[in-house]
Amino acid sequence: MSKVTLSFLVFTFTALVTACSGFVNNEYRSGTSSSLVDFLYPGNEVPTIEQDQTPHLKLPLRVGLAFVPAKYSNRDTLPENKKTQLLEQVKSEFSHLPYVSDITVIPEAYMRSRKGFDGLEQLSRLYSLDVIALVSFDQMAISSGRKSSLLYWTIVGSYVVKGSQNSVNTFVDTAVIDMKTRKLLLRAPGVSELAKNSTLVELDKVSREVKEEGFEVAMADMSQNLARELQAFEERIKQDKSVEVSYRKGYGGGGSVSLLTLLALALLMAWRQRSAR
Repeated sequence: MSKVTLSFLVFTFTALVTACSGFVNNEYRSGTSSSLVDFLYPGNEVPTIEQDQTPHLKLPLRVGLAFVPAKYSNRDTLPENKKTQLLEQVKSEFSHLPYVSDITVIPEAYMRSRKGFDGLEQLSRLYSLDVIALVSFDQMAISSGRKSSLLYWTIVGSYVVKGSQNSVNTFVDTAVIDMKTRKLLLRAPGVSELAKNSTLVELDKVSREVKEEGFEVAMADMSQNLARELQAFEERIKQDKSVEVSYRKGYGGGGSVSLLTLLALALLMAWRQRSAR
């Protein structure tokens, strides 16, 4: 082996070791977040909600579902197609509710171009929505050195490549807002805390995977909490009358009446057929 080649390999080995040790001695943080308050009141606007107004919900409801856009778009921001996928999962879990006629997933591009309540009202008219569920989020990812390592052998000897532990903390919060009164009807949070080891070579890939998984787990936790909050909301408005409820034409309030009606008609038809024999 020539001296030039040996010197080059030694230099490369030294650089790798130095890079690894530099990574171990440092902690890399990255994150993404969105703010419901900043979105609804851009430019520090003063809320103009009439406190004496009582929300009036006409059942079945037409519901909008959207992520609050991130404050800053960077490489850590969850891709729009992934956000849509997560919202579609939430939609599938709540579309069966008898007092919901339709759930519309609102594209993020529409949310970015229409901030504030005025923008939401434009969207509500566009999609004929009664309420909008807005999902805000905050995610912090930390990559740091870990004790375990991998031993690699090269033609100039062995060297140790330290791995990285990728920990991700994710928080999401869904606020359901009545569009006519601009009042918060209910909210449901969701959290997740994940960690996964990787080598330096896999760092970006594994970090991205953990971040997406963090959102998935947090959204699933939020959906469970939202289901409980909806049940509590139903009971609460029966007791304190904080929300007025009426029914659209042709809606019987949950489907039980129409089911009994169909059963009665079926029995009546069977009785008539029997009497005609």
